[in-house]
Amino acid sequence: MPPAASPEPLRPAHEGRLAANILYFGRLLRAAGLTVGPGVMLDAVTAVEVAGVGTRQDLYWTLHAVFVKRHEDHDLFDAVFARFWRRRAPAEKLMELLSPVAVPRAPEPPKPGQRRVEEAFWGISRPPEVEEQQVSLDARLTASDQDVLRTRDFAQMSAEELREARRRIAALRLPQDTIRTRRLIADPRGARPDFRASLRASLATGGALLPLKRRGPRERPTPVVALLDISGSMADYARPVLHFLHALATRRRVDTFLFGTRLTNVTRALRHRDADAALTEVSRLVPDWSGGTRIATSLRAFNKDWSRRVLAQTPIVLLVTDGLERDADETLAQEMGRLQRSCLRLVWLNPLLRYSGFEPRARGIRAMLPYVDDFRPVHDLASLEALVAALAAPPVPFAGRKLLVAGEE
Repeated sequence: MPPAASPEPLRPAHEGRLAANILYFGRLLRAAGLTVGPGVMLDAVTAVEVAGVGTRQDLYWTLHAVFVKRHEDHDLFDAVFARFWRRRAPAEKLMELLSPVAVPRAPEPPKPGQRRVEEAFWGISRPPEVEEQQVSLDARLTASDQDVLRTRDFAQMSAEELREARRRIAALRLPQDTIRTRRLIADPRGARPDFRASLRASLATGGALLPLKRRGPRERPTPVVALLDISGSMADYARPVLHFLHALATRRRVDTFLFGTRLTNVTRALRHRDADAALTEVSRLVPDWSGGTRIATSLRAFNKDWSRRVLAQTPIVLLVTDGLERDADETLAQEMGRLQRSCLRLVWLNPLLRYSGFEPRARGIRAMLPYVDDFRPVHDLASLEALVAALAAPPVPFAGRKLLVAGEE
């Protein structure tokens, strides 16, 4: 949320050093994960000089227009701005001194992206520490950094850890599953004789020999259709999943749709060879990033407009959402049932399964659960590795479908 309007003029932290403060602010944004280069910093200084320094809100939106290029960068910009440009009035400080001390509450869970903001401030403003010449022997049995990163929640990763996670996602050993098609190809061990190919082969011997050629069914990698929720509650998980889908699309056909309050087909944008360029193009195409969620409406739009086009080859459907639907009614169950009947397997990936005490109490989740074949978490690298193993497994027949919960295989 943007900060409240303040009628008082802004006073920078250091008088006469506004340009230096803006450059310092840009460095903090870059350390927090935003794409900020020297040219953007110079644009920010020029924009502030042109727009002038009026109120704090004026400066906020001037810098916001320069630094925020993607919807998902808004929250990080807001957090860094609130902390860097904060100013406490004397009356506010006096009220704090005179106010009674409240009973300390239980610590709140960290907000998504908060660690990257903390890391950005400490990484730049922390004074250099004097290294102590100390020799010690650590004999504790600790997990390696890679193992810790493998089970760390995407929402709690630092900017450096997210870059490493994207690199490891791109290097995942993708499933090698295949599915038979109706198309036949030449196969020496095929069940069907190919008389046309046999006659062509006999011409080489003047018709003296008639070698019997055979044909068999063609196999190809199982196509995948992904429906990814990009609402505000899924903001920290959407980008890692998009990196996974981009890597998966290098081996097989993947049709990707994003939905928040509307449905957007981003399949063509994800076909770009470079992952960062592909996700930048996806961000440009999607207008409702980090907004609300209308799952039933989005599924109805997919079933009506896209189902016959992309589900004709019986793909595996990955539905990535937390299921927190505000308008959960019978329409949601109907659209889920139609979606399941149209695909080979419907896999629901829900980041809420990272909690050990998760219970499907929300109406939307209860309406969707009866129509999924696999129910899996998607919040860290380990969950993506488990998903790859599940995709490589043979499909379960419809009559024997079993609902899997977190931890079951």
